[in-house]
Amino acid sequence: MSEQENPVSFFRFEDLRIYAKALDYINWLYGVVPMFPSDKKEALGDMFLKSAQSIALNIAEGSSRNKAQFVYYLKMAKSSVRECVVYTEIASGLNAINAEQKDYSRNQLMELTKMIGSLVASLQRSVAPGSSREDDIDELNDMM
Repeated sequence: MSEQENPVSFFRFEDLRIYAKALDYINWLYGVVPMFPSDKKEALGDMFLKSAQSIALNIAEGSSRNKAQFVYYLKMAKSSVRECVVYTEIASGLNAINAEQKDYSRNQLMELTKMIGSLVASLQRSVAPGSSREDDIDELNDMM
């Protein structure tokens, strides 16, 4: 297999599907926030984006740590997902997003929550003593 067929990132977290999913959500949100009414864009939009970015940032930061610390950062990412659920409801209640956008946001956040939960469970049970951090990421990529 050539390198082009199976590229491996220098930053291993970039190979995790959950990280890509978090980036997709951030990019979607960057497209939605500019459509918020101007009086809601700065306060609500900025906080919403910050929480969404925190999902990806915690995945990236945690991936460079040991297994227990990675689990901690994944749980922080899950907390950020919950913040985004709240911001979705607030934005919907203020008519800053429509019903279709609300449903999309909630569905993406539910999927992220499930993926984070699966990753946490796999980290807590799957890694044998003595394996390397790269082995852990390779195994997680196979599972995700």
